[in-house]
Amino acid sequence: MDAVLVIDKPIGPTSFDVVRKVRRAARMKRVGHGGTLDPAASGVLPICLGEATKLAQFLLDADKQYDFTVCFGVETDTDDAAGTVTARHDASAIDEGAARAALAAFRGAITQVPPRYSALKRAGRPLYDYARAGEAVEAAPRTVTVHDLELTSFAGPSAAAFTMRCSKGTYVRALARDLGRALGVGAHVTALRRTRSGPFSLAEALPLDDVLALLADPAADQAALPLVALPAALRHLEQRVVSETVARDVRMGRKIGLEPGEDASDRRICLVDGGGKLVAVARPRPDQTLELIRVFSA
Repeated sequence: MDAVLVIDKPIGPTSFDVVRKVRRAARMKRVGHGGTLDPAASGVLPICLGEATKLAQFLLDADKQYDFTVCFGVETDTDDAAGTVTARHDASAIDEGAARAALAAFRGAITQVPPRYSALKRAGRPLYDYARAGEAVEAAPRTVTVHDLELTSFAGPSAAAFTMRCSKGTYVRALARDLGRALGVGAHVTALRRTRSGPFSLAEALPLDDVLALLADPAADQAALPLVALPAALRHLEQRVVSETVARDVRMGRKIGLEPGEDASDRRICLVDGGGKLVAVARPRPDQTLELIRVFSA
């Protein structure tokens, strides 16, 4: 089974918990995920099966989209509702107009410091390990891109809802924290749901329990599983059909040239054979050849 399984992760398990559950239910060794989702978050989690584990790096690089709610006036050590309250401020003056106006500074290329409780690693250890041990370690600021950020509803400063589309590496919790500080009252995320991860959306996802039940039942119809073939899983990248000769050469590691007059700009290209199978992901090189980033078995 070489495909991407699109799961609607519930609140509670980590992304690696989901991988372990799927690996056990599917009785497969090669299982991975295409983008970490916090235990307190729900939503789209692409799970890579078999050869699809080679796609993980390209899925991680893709844009993400989230719906989330924020409570202004309360800060926590995790920047979400699971943490310990570290500060309280009067947020009664924050209204819908103020919240909406503050968003402009958080669109486009922005700099943010990842939360202290995050899986980002320092010297081989995730930051949450340092935080839980009481060690003061802060991640370096990073530049991310927020393509869209909108206020979708406002039921008071403790219940403001937003939607955001952003680049890889963007922390919703950090954005909420910084938005609250920009308004002078602090804030934390109270609910977070990923609605899209790269090309995958909630519309094609299936709840984790349903997926596990189908995988564990030998008589179950695989067509009921939300499986996405390898080329379709990379549909956000440029795709090119190659001849069987080129496909064979690629799989043997031979050097492949660009097409005459082809743009050699840096980008990712999916090479697909005549039967619709993914052959490789490559990128053009200045010497007019294709560098093979990942090659897939026939």
